[in-house]
Amino acid sequence: MSDHDYDVLVLGAGPGGYVAAIRASQLGLRAGIIEKEAPGGVCLNWGCIPSKALIHQAGLVRSVADLEKLGARIDLEGLDYAVVHRKSREAAQKLSKGVQALLKKNNVDYISGSGVITGPQEVLVEVKSEEKTKTIKGKHLLIATGSRPRELPGFEFDHEKVLSSRDLLGQTKLPKSLVILGAGAIGMEFAYVMNAFGVQVTVVEMLDQILPLEDQEAADVVAKAFKRYGITVHLGTRALSLDTKGEGVSLVVEKDGEQETLQAEQLLVAVGRVPNTAEIGLETVGVTLDRGFVTVGDYGQTSVPGIYAIGDVTASPLLAHVASKEGEIAVEHMAGRNPEKQIDPGEIPSAVYCEPQVASFGLTEKKARDQGLDVETASFPYRGAGKSVAIEKSEGLVKIVYDRETREILGGHVAGADATELIHELLLAKKSELLPQDLATMVHAHPTLSEAVMEAARKVEGWAIHG
Repeated sequence: MSDHDYDVLVLGAGPGGYVAAIRASQLGLRAGIIEKEAPGGVCLNWGCIPSKALIHQAGLVRSVADLEKLGARIDLEGLDYAVVHRKSREAAQKLSKGVQALLKKNNVDYISGSGVITGPQEVLVEVKSEEKTKTIKGKHLLIATGSRPRELPGFEFDHEKVLSSRDLLGQTKLPKSLVILGAGAIGMEFAYVMNAFGVQVTVVEMLDQILPLEDQEAADVVAKAFKRYGITVHLGTRALSLDTKGEGVSLVVEKDGEQETLQAEQLLVAVGRVPNTAEIGLETVGVTLDRGFVTVGDYGQTSVPGIYAIGDVTASPLLAHVASKEGEIAVEHMAGRNPEKQIDPGEIPSAVYCEPQVASFGLTEKKARDQGLDVETASFPYRGAGKSVAIEKSEGLVKIVYDRETREILGGHVAGADATELIHELLLAKKSELLPQDLATMVHAHPTLSEAVMEAARKVEGWAIHG
């Protein structure tokens, strides 16, 4: 008889943990998963899914202006944000139940409770349903406990005036005004949503570009749209201090040596996330950490044999799809398979879901040149693709960063309608070692937005037809 309860015991049922557990079961391993909140983790319950539901509803509100151009009369006086919020929660709850059903279907035991590692193959679990603790043993342990919003000294969350992304997702009532600290993906998505529902939005970013991780040309597409929406953006601006003693918040910022005080009802701090690696017993068993992140090998192995870690607790990009793939790789390695090693960083897509959307992979033009690479770029505007004009979404571009000599695709960037879908054609080409000429000569349906991808590839070859 086995001296452990499971072949794989997973801590955390987010997109990394639950995918890993299901894949483990498919590989014939007995799997159990421990989750202290709801199945699906932060991404599904308090991140990716509810925020996209809000973005969808914001898009419907924005479309009113287009309908009015057609002569329609639409009264938004009775618009109730509480209903909008409820729809976002319903989406999250529906999918959370779906995850639990998938675990059951795949014979993965779901354990609702908090777990602390007490040995290389055991976890002490405070089981919610039984109101007691018990030790559960796993031949392999997989740490998939995710991350939480980063707090800044002097700007700590009070969950009423100073908010995390989770706080804002939980609100059923909108503030009249909101300052957002940080112009990354989370900050820009919330800026888009709040502005659509009539909130006066101001964004403060320390760097000189919104969406600092994206290509400058792609980020500029969003910047122009946000300016048109009436969103105020302060770039190259540092937050100095915060006062919450009055009715709202007073944020003192500085740019080029000049100080200014920004007033708003609430402040959203969206300056990144930190790994959930404290208080889960890692120190007890000697798992090596680096600045709070678990150090892992090619397949997610930690410094302790039998213990693996994936997703936001490691130093890989903090993205749900990265966690899912890392989970698959880790359990395939546990099962004795020969999986691919860690994901190639140049083949990880990123996606920002405000409108216009932004999606990318690989190197930006600046990063490529900073690395001393001999590169060229080819950009094709959305307006050159007939469908973008037909659907009145002609702002945007497709940009390819490629090696000047070999024509190898080093990076892909799309800004505009459905960018988060279009990016995968370029990414598949990259992963399959195709060249721009392969995309340039492939027949694309007309009219489609993906023709902009084709035309960008043709531009690499010097023969774009429509631009």
